[in-house]
Amino acid sequence: MVRFLATVVISLVMSAVGLMLAAWLLPDFHLDAAGFLVAVVVFTIAQALLAPLATRLARRHASAILGGIGLISTFVALLIASLFPGGIRIDGVMAWVLATLLLWAVTALGTWLIPLLLFRKRRSDRATA
Repeated sequence: MVRFLATVVISLVMSAVGLMLAAWLLPDFHLDAAGFLVAVVVFTIAQALLAPLATRLARRHASAILGGIGLISTFVALLIASLFPGGIRIDGVMAWVLATLLLWAVTALGTWLIPLLLFRKRRSDRATA
């Protein structure tokens, strides 16, 4: 249960960091402060639901695209989050592409590396016990 809650918090934090970085680095990516929390929550939930679904569908019907599933689910989650008013607005194809790549990289690295660092001590304690 603790691990699940930690994973949820890490996902929310990494989504927030990714969205803020995109807003800071990409001139055509607009993130309104009033809708920031909604954008983070919607993006995180959409990505959490879409990634396993997309993986299952790709494995079944198009195994050649399995490597790009993270990018596809990130793009669709970003699209869904942008549909909510007052949060995210993205102008231009290049901004969509760069935002997708940036958010994918930040969320993937964060949700992979942070749990390794947080639970390393716990793993080593179990190994010695």
